[in-house]
Amino acid sequence: MRIGSLRLKNPVTVASGTAGYGEELAGYFDIARLGAVFTKGLSLAPRPGNRGQRIVETPSGMLNSIGLENVGLDAFLEKKLPFLLGKGATVIPNIAGHSVDENVELCRVLGQTPGIAALELNVSCPNVKEGGMAFGRNLSTFSALVGAVRRVTPAPLIVKLSPNVTDVTEFAAAAKDCGADAVSAVNTFLGMKIDVATGRPHFQNRVAGLSGPAIRPIAVRIVYEIFAKVDLPVIGIGGIGCLDDVLEFLMAGASAVSIGTMSLVNPRTAIECAEGLEDYMRERNIVRPDEIIGAAHRI
Repeated sequence: MRIGSLRLKNPVTVASGTAGYGEELAGYFDIARLGAVFTKGLSLAPRPGNRGQRIVETPSGMLNSIGLENVGLDAFLEKKLPFLLGKGATVIPNIAGHSVDENVELCRVLGQTPGIAALELNVSCPNVKEGGMAFGRNLSTFSALVGAVRRVTPAPLIVKLSPNVTDVTEFAAAAKDCGADAVSAVNTFLGMKIDVATGRPHFQNRVAGLSGPAIRPIAVRIVYEIFAKVDLPVIGIGGIGCLDDVLEFLMAGASAVSIGTMSLVNPRTAIECAEGLEDYMRERNIVRPDEIIGAAHRI
């Protein structure tokens, strides 16, 4: 997959927020073998995240209200990035600023930092009151942010889309018009849990993000629709846990995939999917993943 000037070594990556800064997975496999590592969402200053209960399991998935907890830009540059680069990983920071100005500054700095392969602009986190979906659910606000970021960095730019809109393809098209090189589809779906003993919402933030296999059929449909309508590479996300899931997203039109929640179930999920895809292609004499991408549109 090519994202602007970046060419991924394979189509399997790990999704932002589920692999920390690579350290958590590096004990299980060589993270340099993945297409890329998307880091936890970064803000300029350290962010403590939401208070109270932040994770609960659901049937075939998980609700989370982490609130973009992260170490901040300085600690990332001083401690986390050197570790990732030392392991030979392809590093794509997830940018999660509170405001347009913060997102622009993060992208300006990181976009000119040696070793950063690309940037993923997060306009879709449902677990914060400032930033996140405040940017990703209004087309004019969304376009203004993506355009502002594009103007300050030549780095390959990926925009992580929210599924919590009427038509995700409109936002993918707007991202392309504003100069994005790819989109990630999709972030978590808005969900909620009620404590039946008290009648109160389980999460202090009330709503939370639903991820895992429960959302996969919807995410596949969204990737399929973006591929059909917008000429822009898509990174498919949503409950991917095995080779068949990877193939389904690729055939729907994803150029690459990100493993998220299922890494929490099995930390080796991403490398097993990458190795499984290599075996699948070798057994069928498939030279490049491009031969698989969009197959569902050619029947």
